[in-house]
Parts: sequence; structure tokens; C-alpha cells
Amino acid sequence: MSRLRSNLLKTLKLAAVTIPLLLALTCAANVHGQDATGDESQDAIKLFNEGQDAHEKGDVRTAIELYKKALVILPEFAEAELQKGNAQLSLNQTEEAERSFRRAVELRPEWTLALSSLGSALVTQQKYQEARPILEKAILLDEQSFPALAAYAELVIRTKASPELTRSLLDKLTNLTSKAKPPADIWAARGAIEKTLGDSKAARSSFLRARDIDPNNKNAVVGLADVALSENDLDSARHLSAVYKKLTSDSDSSKLLEAKVLAADGKADDALAVLDSIKKNSGDVIALRLAINTAKSTDIPALAKELETSPSNVQVLAKLCILERVSNPASALDHCRRASELEPQNVKHAVGYGAALVQARQFTEAAALLRSLLRFAPDNVTIHANLATSLFEMKRYEEAKPEFQWLVEKQPERPVPYYFLAITHDQLQEYMDAMANYQSFLKLADPQEQKLEIDKVNLRLPTLAKLIKDKKGKRK
Repeated sequence: MSRLRSNLLKTLKLAAVTIPLLLALTCAANVHGQDATGDESQDAIKLFNEGQDAHEKGDVRTAIELYKKALVILPEFAEAELQKGNAQLSLNQTEEAERSFRRAVELRPEWTLALSSLGSALVTQQKYQEARPILEKAILLDEQSFPALAAYAELVIRTKASPELTRSLLDKLTNLTSKAKPPADIWAARGAIEKTLGDSKAARSSFLRARDIDPNNKNAVVGLADVALSENDLDSARHLSAVYKKLTSDSDSSKLLEAKVLAADGKADDALAVLDSIKKNSGDVIALRLAINTAKSTDIPALAKELETSPSNVQVLAKLCILERVSNPASALDHCRRASELEPQNVKHAVGYGAALVQARQFTEAAALLRSLLRFAPDNVTIHANLATSLFEMKRYEEAKPEFQWLVEKQPERPVPYYFLAITHDQLQEYMDAMANYQSFLKLADPQEQKLEIDKVNLRLPTLAKLIKDKKGKRK
């Protein structure tokens, strides 16, 4: 799970309005014997504001230097220390950020924003015992401190706190989200706690609410990806992993998520290669590498032999369900079915069974199973995608159309659903809709990965344009 830390920069912009007054009070009080003149204070303020401007424009290194210069003039400038810490965090300079946050807390011990930032930085470094009293102090000072609550939620999850404490925190977060305009990070924190308590449906809803407020909220994106992985919704997990990678500039946390998705997809070697590129070996990285190596150490024949002595081993059946899907679809299908029968409440096995049916081209059976699964997991993209594929392959275009439309609505930035939706409209002689979706596909398609499909569309478009001009096809 990614670190549940608020984006404090927007919040701190508000603080800049009152900084001149704060500085005047600070200077007048002659804190620690420093006696900055009015001109020096104004110089520090000017440098700080220039740093804020650079920070917002993404020029983080310049911002840090400007904050440092402001602090040379006015060492008691707590706001500059805090912003310097935030800038350092964005460069993954966690230890430097921790020192900046500690100095901000030293200057203003009751400032909840500084306490929250320090506590969050400590959680990131797995210094949980140190982080706990700091975050609890921040929440005691302000029970609605969103940054402190978000960081505390991550602390609770990472330390595997008692169910009582976890539920108590969920009650607090639920209360906060019931009030007017809670920030996206609080919804994301609520989702993370709900997922920890095993309520994936509620967690997904909370993560989606967070993305409604801020579509680029990193915690919500990675939270939704974790929910998708838990439900074997690999299509959604892949997509969300790609989104998270863009949002975090290919960070270590994005690589960890990418490795999880690859591992879930049975691509152990690719997953390990991604893990090897991570700079810092956190506990999560070590645990995932161990799990992958354990799974990777047994090949298909060895797994099959293990089933001979333990035919009800669900873990082995689930592994073979994934590993044999391409090389031996019929065998994979049998293993998926048996895993699903042994654990009928585990939607992950059932989804795998449906995917195996599609791979084995048993589309009638696949469609029936996948439709029934949608009652339990209506937002599972993998189920919708496999159902759409089954109906399309059976040329049941009228039934396939709403499935492709659902996929386009849920993931409008993905090109492939537009392609098949366009063909579906084309087959149904709905030429205007076909043209619109072909055009959408061409705008989004990767010139190399989808070259064949792009060529097919470009060949079809002139004929389609003539049909539309001649007013052929169905009309709404």
C-alpha cells in the first residue's frame, strides 16, 4: 500500500497569506535571541514566496535552494522548513525531509501540519514507534487534522493494529467523510482501512469517491489496484498500475505495484526484474520477492505431481489455472474449475475459470458463467472484458455492445474497447457510431503496439464514410 500522505503544498499556499504577520510576531518576540531587521524579514519572505512559485511549477531543486536562503536570513522560519521538507520528499530525499520537519516542529511544537509531516515521513521510513506519539499528538491537537489522520491510517495498517483500534479509526474517518467537502486523501484513507478490515466493496466505493474529488489521487489509484488484484481483476489492475506509474514518475512504489500485477499474471521473471530495479528494499519488496521466488521454484510438472498427492490443494490449482492458460487451455480450465468448486465464495477463482473458458474458446459456457459473476462483482473489468469477448466471438453483437460501452465508459483512455465497439456498431450497420468509435481508437492507439488494427481501420474508413454519405445503415 502506498504512503497515505496529503499533498500539503496546496494547503500551505493559504499559509503564505499570513506569513508576513507571523514573521512580524516572530521577529518582535526575538525568538532564540535572533534579531532580524524588518528588511531582513522582508527578504526572507520574498525568497520564500519565490520558492513557493518554483515549487508549484515543478522546479523543486530551485525551490529547495530558495527555502534554504530564506532560512539563512531567518532561521526561525518554520514555514520555510516545512516546505523545504515537502520539496525534499518529492525528490525522495526522505532523511533530509525528516530533518526539515523536525526543525519545523522544534520551532512550533503545537503546529499540527508540521507534526503530521514529520509523523508521515517516519512512517515512510518504517520508524513506527517514533511516528505514533507524534501523529497521536497532532490528532489530539486537532481531531480533524486530515494529514495526520491519513498518515495515522497508514501506520495502523502497516503495524497490523488490533481490530478494535482499526475499527475505531474507521468510525472517525467515516464521520469525517460524512461532513462537507472532505479531501480526497481522507476518502482514500477510509478505503485503505476498509480494505484492511476485509470490506473490498466499501473500500472500492471510498477509493472511487476519492478519485471523484481528485482523479490523480495516488493513494486512491493504488488502493483500487490492490482491490482489483484481490479480486483477480487483472485488466483493471494493469490499467491502474500504468496510471500510477505516470502519476509517480516511475517511482519505487509504482514499480512495486507493477511487480504485483506481473506476479498475479503469472509473469514471475518479469516481476522479479522490476523488483531488481527498485533502489530501496522495503519490507514489502522483500516479502513480494520471497513470494514470487517460492511460486517460481515449482514448475508445471512439479505442481501437477503435487496434485496427485494433494488433489484439493487450492493454491496449487490456482497456480496451474494461471500458468497453463496459454500453453494448455483445457488443463487450465480443469484446474480453474476445481479451485472454484473448492472455494465457491472466492471470486478470484471463478474469474480465472471464466478467463480460461474464453482462452479455450468455450464462449457459450464462458458467457453464462461471466454473467452470473457480475451479480457478485459488477465493477470487475476483467469479467466485463471476457464477457464482451465471448459475445463478440459468437457474433452476438447486440449483446456485446453494452459490454464494450461499459468498458469505454469506465476506462475512456484505453484504445482497445473503442476498436471492438466500433466493429460491433459496424456489424450492426450503425455506421455513424462505428465511425465515431473508430476515430476515438485512432486518437488513442499506440502506433507500434496496435499497428495492425490501425491499418485495418484506415482501410475501412473510406468505405464507411461513403456508406454514411449515402445514408446507408440504421438510423436512430
